[in-house]
Amino acid sequence: MDYIKANRKGSREAEIENHGHPVSFNRVHVSKKVYNRKRDKADALLVFYRLLQLVLVVVHRIFFLKPLD
Repeated sequence: MDYIKANRKGSREAEIENHGHPVSFNRVHVSKKVYNRKRDKADALLVFYRLLQLVLVVVHRIFFLKPLD
């Protein structure tokens, strides 16, 4: 019994070392083709924040950085 526990613990530690986190083998695969409102909203917010970040960088460069004349 102790051998099985030690083997499982060693396997789990090796898995975490290789992948950086525990890997689940029992999870059901979710298709990306199926409508998923939660994922779609998250993607839309990510696009919005990236666009906002780009606008802020451009504005900062225009107004706060002096040309090297």
